[in-house]
Amino acid sequence: MAQAHWGCCPWLVFLCALVAWSHAKSVDLTAEDVRNCLTSPPYLPVTVVNTTARLAALRQQMRSKNLSAYIIPETDAHMSEYIGTRDKRRAWITGFTGSAGTAVVTMGKAGLWTDSRYWTQAERQMDCNWELHKEVDTTSIVIWLLAEVPAGGSVGFDPFLFSIGSWESYDMALTKSNIKLKSITPNLVDQAWGSEKPLVLSQPIYALQEAFTGSTWQEKVSDIRSQMQKHPKAPTAILLSALDETAWLFNLRGSDIPYNPFFYSYTLLTDSFISLFVNKSCLNSETLQYLNSGCTGSMCVQVEDYSQVHHNVQAYASGNVKIWIGTSYTTYGLYEVIPEEKLIEDTYSPVMVTKAVKNSKEQALLKASHVRDAVAVIRYLVWLEKNVPQGTVDEFSGAELLNKFRGEEQFSSGPSFETISASGLNAALAHYSPTKELHRKLSSDEMYLLDSGGQYWDGTTDITRTVHWGTPSAFQKEAYTRVLIGNIDLSRLIFPANTSGRMMEIFARRALWDVGLNYGHGTGHGIGNFLCVHEWPVGFQYSNIPMAKGMFTSIEPGYYQDGEFGIRLEDVAVVVEAKTKYPGSYLTFEVVSLVPYDRNLIDVSLLSPEHLQYLNHYYQTIREKVGPELKQRQLLEEFEWLQQHTEPLSAKAPHTAPLASLLAVSSLAILQGSV
Repeated sequence: MAQAHWGCCPWLVFLCALVAWSHAKSVDLTAEDVRNCLTSPPYLPVTVVNTTARLAALRQQMRSKNLSAYIIPETDAHMSEYIGTRDKRRAWITGFTGSAGTAVVTMGKAGLWTDSRYWTQAERQMDCNWELHKEVDTTSIVIWLLAEVPAGGSVGFDPFLFSIGSWESYDMALTKSNIKLKSITPNLVDQAWGSEKPLVLSQPIYALQEAFTGSTWQEKVSDIRSQMQKHPKAPTAILLSALDETAWLFNLRGSDIPYNPFFYSYTLLTDSFISLFVNKSCLNSETLQYLNSGCTGSMCVQVEDYSQVHHNVQAYASGNVKIWIGTSYTTYGLYEVIPEEKLIEDTYSPVMVTKAVKNSKEQALLKASHVRDAVAVIRYLVWLEKNVPQGTVDEFSGAELLNKFRGEEQFSSGPSFETISASGLNAALAHYSPTKELHRKLSSDEMYLLDSGGQYWDGTTDITRTVHWGTPSAFQKEAYTRVLIGNIDLSRLIFPANTSGRMMEIFARRALWDVGLNYGHGTGHGIGNFLCVHEWPVGFQYSNIPMAKGMFTSIEPGYYQDGEFGIRLEDVAVVVEAKTKYPGSYLTFEVVSLVPYDRNLIDVSLLSPEHLQYLNHYYQTIREKVGPELKQRQLLEEFEWLQQHTEPLSAKAPHTAPLASLLAVSSLAILQGSV
């Protein structure tokens, strides 16, 4: 999380006192902390950022372009989920560092639109220059603009930060009211940011070793070109804008983006040549040789400067060509230079769709990464059982330790996203992450939700477990068990090939719906081979493509009791062929995450015989795949924990005490025997 700008020493002293208090008392991060801008001086939390000078600099740029308003989304030129520091324009202009939201600035006002996950954070980071709008849809922003911008006025935007869909939505609504949506380059926030804006770092771009790739880049290029040839509209080129598309196609990785092993890039793949647009200084001689090794004609990679993509695409589009794009990741900045009659549009590019289906080698690689990842998570859970009762663990220090355990695993390349380490009421916030300054202590009397993942050269992982080391309430056990039932019901579902995920996600919710419970987030997302932890277009939402053999998806139902606790159980699964009584093309899921659920929270009376059978088979799989890994590394305490927590469950299964309790009982027996 970006550091706040404090302004003066008294504020810093107050912050230190606040931090000390938070460690002693535990901060309630769901409590409302509203700014009071009507008092003199206004009351502001110590964590706000003074944006007066920044807004003045931006408005000066707006005047030079004769703009009435300027829209600032939180994204980069590739519609990336995670963005580099230099692309955090909305965070810089507002002070708000949350990952979702849009800012709009006029000559007299400034507004931020974000969802409920970030309302409290926004209140604590934005000064009184900013209005907080607790909505996220484009319609609400347009309504505000229509009230603030006079007819005949102009609303500016950076075309390389707008998706095609966003541009269409704004343009249609504003044009009807005689307001012009104006494409402006270079970016005006960049102009206002000036010399303080972080520089582009020349991080090396490297080729993955052959052992960690499913096929060579030449084979991938040949396959995509084959799809071009078979397309009824005969495209002559494919334009790739999403960073994971180029990284996957060439088996290249970098470190320009947090949590994702990507580098800033575009690719123009034609039927006769290949243009790769990157920061040339990031390519060493070895990588250049890799790209052109044994190159002949159409398989030569022409390395172009990243900044030349707009010019080159425009020049190529002037010929007798057809350019195939995926509209989900192509920005308006490139879309606007391609004549409509020369465009072939799909929601996702053929690279994005092809990448979603892993071949047998890629599947094996991903599965192997999950075995090692399970070792790291199990080490952490064992450590927690021993240390949480002592009152020495907090959300942030726990997350740091888990990152350390993952970093010790073979082929590790850091976390795949910011760890969600949430105790008690913080777990009710579905996307909460602790900071060094604000966090809660872990307690044996509260739920603890851990959602985390790792990047490895052979795969990306994402797993969520919820635990309770004390005595959970009957309602907590029921809610947990119903979430577990939803996870099992979807994981064991048999469905026809090419079924859309949105048609089956109801199975993850049914056990909760039966008693009037639900959750407000999606049920799952695709996952990559050392790529995105949230890899589109696989998943259970309306915009996802149908499920096919070889796809990997998370399955993650949950339940959140506001102000009290949260539960989520997330596993990654691969789509495989199902064995059915009668012949047909049917699929099911094979779970590859390998960490047992918390027996202390399972109400076995709610489980059917089929649920128990599935669960016990899953536990046997964990024993067979993770057990030998623990023994080989002499992690005997963790191996014993695994054996205890994967004992077969039955309708009369005994309660399994935490490892720390078992050790305490054993020690007491030894002491009594020696008296």
